[in-house]
Amino acid sequence: MFTGLIEEIGTVTSVEPAGDGLRLTLQAPLVVTDAAHGDSIAVSGVCLTVVAYSTEGFTADVMRQTLDMSTLGALSAGDRVNLERATTSDGRLGGHIVQGHIDGTGEISQIRPGGQWQVVRVTVPLTLAPLIVDKGSIAVEGISLTVSAISDADETEQWFEISLIPETLAATTLGTAQVGDLVNLETDILARHVQRLMAFSATAPATPSEGGSR
Repeated sequence: MFTGLIEEIGTVTSVEPAGDGLRLTLQAPLVVTDAAHGDSIAVSGVCLTVVAYSTEGFTADVMRQTLDMSTLGALSAGDRVNLERATTSDGRLGGHIVQGHIDGTGEISQIRPGGQWQVVRVTVPLTLAPLIVDKGSIAVEGISLTVSAISDADETEQWFEISLIPETLAATTLGTAQVGDLVNLETDILARHVQRLMAFSATAPATPSEGGSR
């Protein structure tokens, strides 16, 4: 489990095929200071398992499903990624509960500079739009952010906006993001559970009424 507070921007040093997946090696001296084999580290929002590490970085395997759901399959040597170690039970929850389980990707469609911040609009698939609410939490590239605006439900193109402060722009890869970039998205875990419960509720057989004839 993570909180969406990025600790370090790492650099991809190698991408190697591994069966139908791939093996990523990253330069990341901060997040490996207390690393152990089997630890979880979120890479641009995707929870990966450390399979090897040194004082300079770590290696993780990425399976096919993860490649299909996220942007990790497009990474190459030299690319930068957001990194966060798994939170500890006695740590502060400065962001929100982030599992590192990506729901899919969105595309940056607008970037509007402001006086002290930058507004970024992200278009999303229709399947994810109901899980995103105004002033709710969302993880974009592993970053815990607050939704500042959303599209109306009847709009053909669904989108949400986030407002990024200078610290977020400086400390994460969103500071160099461009229109057209794909970003990993993880919606709020509560919204996903509610959606699932409602799906079953809609198909559940009617409960016999109490009373009835005798």
